[in-house]
Amino acid sequence: MTTARVDGIFRRVDAYEYAWCLRLNRGCQQRRFVRDLFAAVSKLGDGVFWYVLIFLLPAIYGETAVMPSVRMAVVGIVGVLLYKYLKSRLVRERPYISLAGIVPGTPALDRYSFPSGHTLHAVSFTILAISSFPELAWLLVPFATLVAASRVVLGLHYPTDVAAGAIIGATLAMVSMVAFPVV
Repeated sequence: MTTARVDGIFRRVDAYEYAWCLRLNRGCQQRRFVRDLFAAVSKLGDGVFWYVLIFLLPAIYGETAVMPSVRMAVVGIVGVLLYKYLKSRLVRERPYISLAGIVPGTPALDRYSFPSGHTLHAVSFTILAISSFPELAWLLVPFATLVAASRVVLGLHYPTDVAAGAIIGATLAMVSMVAFPVV
């Protein structure tokens, strides 16, 4: 598919998503507490929360958590390589760049938006962690959901960026669990 064709598809999808992006972003900008909450969640979702989790699992669960942590780290690296590749090829501008009235609630880590790397990692790490330690679901599922929501609320991603990140993250997690099962 040519770059012009991909750009045309994104422009049509952007038009459909504009009202959602604007409504969510304005709610964030009008309520400082909401903006600060989502900015903090997004900052933790940059990697800090997940890196701490990867290192804490063996400290909490002992030797049984070493392989799940290694698998999470490997999936994290593959996820970074994949989303950076896709962003460099698909070049979808972020909502605050393309859409009037959208204000970024926090600085973007890079220029392009598709897919959401934050969501990709939040979903993949959550699936992998709770597949080995289901008791962590009460913490990880709400946090991953907030990370995904923060990306749209803060004006950094479209809903389809987040959906694509979630699908890619879930796929990476599932493939890694099949290819490298933890006993």
